[in-house]
Formats: sequence, structure tokens, C-alpha cells
Amino acid sequence: MKKVLTVAGSDCSGGAGVQADLKTFGAHGVFGMSVIVSVVAENTSRVIDIQDISPDMIEKQFDAVFEDIEVDGVKVGMLSKPDCMRAVSGKLREYKPDNLVVDPVMYAKGGAPLMAPDSIDLFIKEIIPLSYVLTPNIPEAEKISGMEIKNVSDMKKACRAVFEMGARNVLVKGGHSIGDAEDILFDGKEFYSFKTKRIDTKNTHGTGCTLSSAVAANLALGKGVYEAVSLAKDYITAAIEHSLEIGKGHGPTNHFYELYKKAGIGE
Repeated sequence: MKKVLTVAGSDCSGGAGVQADLKTFGAHGVFGMSVIVSVVAENTSRVIDIQDISPDMIEKQFDAVFEDIEVDGVKVGMLSKPDCMRAVSGKLREYKPDNLVVDPVMYAKGGAPLMAPDSIDLFIKEIIPLSYVLTPNIPEAEKISGMEIKNVSDMKKACRAVFEMGARNVLVKGGHSIGDAEDILFDGKEFYSFKTKRIDTKNTHGTGCTLSSAVAANLALGKGVYEAVSLAKDYITAAIEHSLEIGKGHGPTNHFYELYKKAGIGE
């Protein structure tokens, strides 16, 4: 069995962060592990508070995993503060894992900031050059690239700008745009489009976490970047289409929809 590590914040309500990543890994048949970098008190409606894990403890979690278990892929999510980023980037440089997918988590679904504004420059310098695939949504791509994104042409320009910062592949997600949900992948040579019809639902808590962890799982399973993204897009689309009415705000996606369907288990 392939083993995939998530490095992210904990979402106590279970829809995003480490919890969403581990569910996604399980749905893809890979063994999930975690390095928790922040504990986020949040639910489907709001973020109440964030408490960061000490850099020393972040590093020790890395050591505990890598000294004992072969890691086939890594997904990096929420990194809130500079000391957290330095701890993570230092361990990634030390262990040099393959198939590193980075989701630059800057905002919660309700808009609450999850990355300190003074951390973005360090993120660009320390984390982006390590990424095999970077998966920003449109607001995150705007922050990183410093440009406004209004259409697919702008998404492609942002992809190229972020690629030049060191990411080997860039996937700009179009979920925040109007119209069809179109994502653009740039591998340094070609652009690829992944388009699905927009699903009319408010239950999209953790979609970015889920997509990026699905990409990491597929890469660990031996898929190429294009196929890994394509399969992840199909997975998250089904999870959103059959999302769960849980909570009072933006409910979670249905990570195990396909498995439940095969097992004859109702939603």
C-alpha cells in the first residue's frame, strides 16, 4: 500500500484540513499519515480561533514519520506563520519526498484568513520552489502572482508567473469564477483545461484540501500529473455533487460517496 503524508491544520468539524485529507487518502486506497501544524477551532460557519503547533513539535512529527515509514507522496496545506513555514520547509529539504503537492491555504471558506499576511513572501521563497504541484484557487493565485484574474487568459498568465517562482506544475482552480468550474494546469510547456458544470450547492467546505490531497494520492499511485489532476477533478466533482447537509453553513463534501454507492450505503 502506498503511504501519503498530509502536513496541514486540524479542522475539528471534520470537513477540511487534515481530516479531509485523511478521508481522501482512505477513499483512494492509500495509507494516510499527518503532521499537524495548527489546531483550528472552526465549523461550517466560522473560524473561532487558531493555535499553532510549536516548530519543534512540527519537526518531531516529521522525524517520527520519515525515520520509520517510506513516504510516497506529501500534501502540504495550511501554514499560518513564518516559523511554521521554516520548520516545514527545513524538513522537506531534509527528507526530499517525491510527489509534493502544495495547497496554499490562505482563507477559510467563510473568508477568515488562515495565513498571516506577512507570511506570503516567505511562502513564495521557501515553499513554492519545493512543490511538484501547486494548487492555488483564484484569490490565492492573485495574492501570489500580484495580478488580478478575471478570465481564463488571466489564469494562464498567473500559472506562468507562479511557475517562474519555482513550482514544477501549477494548477489554478476556477471555483471562484463565474460560469463553469474550469481549472488550468501548466507544466512549464503546455496548458491543460479541466472543465465541469458548476454544481449549485453551498456545501463546499474543504474542497481545496480534498482536491489537492486527491492529486497527491494519485501521484503516489503512479499516475502522471495530467492524469492525477484529471482523476482528482472527477473525484471532487462527485464529492461536491453528493455533498452532505451537515452544519448550518458551508457543509462538507462527501469523501466516500463512490465507496458508499458500491457498498449500497445510503447518504
